[in-house]
Order: sequence, then structure tokens, then C-alpha cells
Amino acid sequence: MNNAQQQDVVPRTQVAALPYRIDAEGRPEILLITSRETRRWVIPKGWPMKELRDDLAAAQEAFEEAGVMGEVGDSEVGTYVYLKRRRTRSDLCEVHVYPLEVYEEFDSWPEGTQRQRTWFSPEEAADRVAEPGLSEILRTFEHRIASA
Repeated sequence: MNNAQQQDVVPRTQVAALPYRIDAEGRPEILLITSRETRRWVIPKGWPMKELRDDLAAAQEAFEEAGVMGEVGDSEVGTYVYLKRRRTRSDLCEVHVYPLEVYEEFDSWPEGTQRQRTWFSPEEAADRVAEPGLSEILRTFEHRIASA
């Protein structure tokens, strides 16, 4: 797809949770998970759900994909764009990211056998993800929650 074609494409909307916890020194840690097919580091995300507000749908994705629950913020901490790879094509997606302060981690969860999850510092997490827009959200996350 060339640049002219990309400009005509309306991105599909996705919602994502940015799972975090505060460590003993008062600094945030970010939970990343691996994607199922390519094993890249990502955050839990999916399509909006008609029966749920976007922030609650993001929290539901965090449970299903990462096995965590917590308090989800009702305001986005950012958005980013990426190409979702499919078998025969790629879809341009705009992801709306909601913070999720993790209170509970489960040993077993719906996609637990398909994904790995690991806690990182915001800087480490930013270095591990492939999407530049998500990397920027992660790099500025500590400042965003401190000013909230």
C-alpha cells in the first residue's frame, strides 16, 4: 500500500489496557504480553464491545489476554496506530489506550497457555514493543500518572 492509498484508509478502532503496578520505590512497572502468532511484546487489546464502554472492554481484554484485573481509568493515556497483520491482508488500526492499575494476577486465565507475560520498567517496555506510538506512550507513562 503506498502513501496515497494509506491516506484514504479509515483506521479500525481498537481498545487496549496498559496494565501497571507501583513498585516499592513508588515507580510504575508495565505488564507486557506476547502476541499469539509472532510472539512480539504488546499490551492487551481488542475490538470495542457493544455491551461495554471502551475502558471496560479494555479491562476485559486485560483479563482474557494477560490474566490481570484492577482499576481501569476512564480516560485514555494515549492512542497509537499500527498495522494488524491478517492472513491475506493488513488492517490499519487506531488503538485507544486506557490505564489499568493491577490489583490481582491470576495463575490461570483464558489465553494463559498462548501468551507469556512479564513486568518491565516503562523504559524497558518502551524498548521492547515494535510500535513507535506505543513506545512513546510507555516512555511518558510515569509522567502521565504522576500528573493525574
